Amino acid sequence: MMAHKLGMEIIAGGIETEMQLNILKKVGCDFGYGYIFSKPVCPETF
Repeated sequence: MMAHKLGMEIIAGGIETEMQLNILKKVGCDFGYGYIFSKPVCPETF
């Protein structure tokens, strides 16, 4: 909430489960990344 009031966006890293993603959405997280979206890939694949 404080970051949003300061005009910042929130990014969460290391999201692995649907439960984590749902909690972050509920608390207002703007962006996220982690295994839930994609496992690490090499630059050529990306």
